[in-house]
Amino acid sequence: MEITLADERHIHAIQQIYAYHVLNGTASFETEPPNPAEMTARLKKVRAAGLPWFVAVGDGNVLGYCYLSRYRERCAYRFTLEDSVYIAPNLQGQGIGKKLLLSAVAWAEAYNFRQLVAVVGNSENSASLALHRAAGFSITGTLRSVGFKHGRWLDTVILQRTLGQGDAASPESTV
Repeated sequence: MEITLADERHIHAIQQIYAYHVLNGTASFETEPPNPAEMTARLKKVRAAGLPWFVAVGDGNVLGYCYLSRYRERCAYRFTLEDSVYIAPNLQGQGIGKKLLLSAVAWAEAYNFRQLVAVVGNSENSASLALHRAAGFSITGTLRSVGFKHGRWLDTVILQRTLGQGDAASPESTV
């Protein structure tokens, strides 16, 4: 398995993986899967922001993906990112998500970001919660019943991981 940066040739597989999770799961609160053109636009937006979108590739197939985005757009949040990780449904539990997420963490630390936030759809999403804990995240809160999908109310769980020096020093002092 190789972790590499995503590009347009990976879009079909990325869209298929995400569509499965949108239609069958509660990790995403989207209810209609975006089409390949929309996923291409999302990839371009991440890259235009100077952020990475990683794919795990094995035997020529995309096994999963992880990307980083700005946690919020306002300037004060500029040292904080949010991660998103999705794995092909038949390949979950094989360590692919951990390798992707740790690649994203290493990238964020190398570029002097200080906090990484995960917003996990549904407090019952034990796989994503375990993945993030294994990568050094801690739960900082739960927003109860903020989404409604598949006929039921869903929580979001907020997790956070300090990167590099975190808040021990001003980021401007190390740039």
